[in-house]
Amino acid sequence: MPPRPRFDRRAPVRELPNINDRINYPKLRVVDSDGTQLGVIHREEALEVAKERELDLVLVSEKADPPVCRIMDYGKYKFEQEKKAKEAKKKSHQTEVKEVKMRYKIDQHDYDVRIGHATRFLKAGDKVKCTVIFRGREIQHTSLAETLLRRMAKDLEEQAEVQQAPKREGRNMIMFLTPRKTPLIKKEKNGASTVQAVRTISTPIRTNSSKVAKKTDSAI
Repeated sequence: MPPRPRFDRRAPVRELPNINDRINYPKLRVVDSDGTQLGVIHREEALEVAKERELDLVLVSEKADPPVCRIMDYGKYKFEQEKKAKEAKKKSHQTEVKEVKMRYKIDQHDYDVRIGHATRFLKAGDKVKCTVIFRGREIQHTSLAETLLRRMAKDLEEQAEVQQAPKREGRNMIMFLTPRKTPLIKKEKNGASTVQAVRTISTPIRTNSSKVAKKTDSAI
C-alpha cells in the first residue's frame, strides 16, 4: 500500500508585486508620477528619485528593453485597481435561463402572474423558458398549448424576442424567449381619409343689370 501523502502545512506562496527593492534590473526606463519621461537610468538612481518624492518605484512592463518603471503611490494605485475590478464585476451579468411553468388551462390571474415573472426575468437580462406541462390525456391538446405560448410571446414582444418557437419535448411544450436587443417598432395603420374642402364664404349672386333696369322702368 503506497504511503499516505503528508499534509503540507506551509503557507501558500504569494506573488509579491515588483516594486522598489524587489526590482532587480540594473537599468530601467523610468516615468515620473506626472508622466514625465526620466529616460534610462540605473536602478539605484530610480529608487533614490522615488524615495525623494515619498512614492514607490513600480515595474509596469517587464518585457520591454529596458524594463519600464513608473513612480507612483502603489497603495493608492492598488486601491483604485481593486475598486475598478469590483465595479466591473457588478456590471457584468451572467445570463441565466429562468423557467416559467403553467398548464394550458391556466386562468387569467395566474397567467398575469407568469407574465409578471417573465417580464422581471427579461429586464434582468436573463432568458426565459416558457413551459406548458401536460398531465394524462392533456397531451392530446398540444395545439391549445402552442396557442397559449404564442399568446405569451405576443404579450411580451416589447421586452423579448422568440429564440425558439413552441416545440414539444416529451410531455411538455416549451418556448425560449431572449431579451430584446433592439426596440420594437410597431407599424401603425393610419387611415388617411381624404377631406374635401368646403367653401364657407357664400358666392355673390350675379344679376343681369339690363333685366333689373327693365323691371324698374315698367314699374314707373
